[in-house]
Amino acid sequence: MSRRQIILVAALVLAAGAIPFLVSDYRTFQFTLTLVYAIALLGLNLLTGYNGQISLGHGAFYAIGAYTAAILMDQYGMPYWATLPFAALVCLVAGFLFGLPALRLEGLYLALATFALGVSLPALLKYHHLEKWTGGVQGIVINKPDPPFGLPINPDQWLYLFTLAVAVLMFVLAWNLLRGRIGRAMIAIRDQHIAAEAMGINTAMVKSLAFGVSAMYTGVAGALGAIAIQYVAPDSFNIFVSIVFLVGIVIGGLASISGAIYGALFIQFVPNIADEISRAAPWAIFGVFLLVFVYLMPMGVAGAVRMALARLARKAQNRSQST
Repeated sequence: MSRRQIILVAALVLAAGAIPFLVSDYRTFQFTLTLVYAIALLGLNLLTGYNGQISLGHGAFYAIGAYTAAILMDQYGMPYWATLPFAALVCLVAGFLFGLPALRLEGLYLALATFALGVSLPALLKYHHLEKWTGGVQGIVINKPDPPFGLPINPDQWLYLFTLAVAVLMFVLAWNLLRGRIGRAMIAIRDQHIAAEAMGINTAMVKSLAFGVSAMYTGVAGALGAIAIQYVAPDSFNIFVSIVFLVGIVIGGLASISGAIYGALFIQFVPNIADEISRAAPWAIFGVFLLVFVYLMPMGVAGAVRMALARLARKAQNRSQST
């Protein structure tokens, strides 16, 4: 990353940090969820965009992360920030183990297997033998954390800043991962599976690891989402969550780190806009928005932004050459 890019990213992070002091508490809560979804979409993009494995069940890992944080906070009195590593570890192991048998599946068959995971988990969370931990159909209520060290800000502002810090860390880790040996192996497997094997890449291990890391990101997002919403219940994590995540990475841009942010903004705010336009048929309006984005930006918002910046750069270069 060039010095100019580092300065630009730092400026964007500082601008994002000012948001909770410029908008209402409700808008702050919405932007907090946007950051949560951005982490989840980044995790799914690592798997689908960069490794070529299609998942329709990442809502299950989001639920596992959320319940891990909620159970640790509710029954063991663990601080909210300390639950994140546990949620990450649990989902990393769960994703890796699920990825092992999934190695025999590709394409639509893998999508169907992950779909089954997303469909079955809410019913499992209602299982009566697990009620003492999961709360059954009633779910678990947790408290929103107060700002530490007596900071003169309200809980919504603090939780946004905390989520922003975690999001920045997760994005930096993903950026480093993709530019390392494992990241290059993931992309090679996506582009040419047979050629990657011929080059000596352990495709089985890399694909399972990609599934585990992707699940880890989604689990951290789930934990942060549970802390922000202060409530978890099985019906909150139906298969629709997984489908919305897939919509987010397609709209934001596959194989794009910044696409996770654009996709998160879409799935957080477009449904609200659709509801304001038509309370009678909000999902019809949402479908229209979806079709417009897919038609006008087939490479996602990130791809459209890259193309626009490239055109501006070419125009600027042509002007400088003409003068």
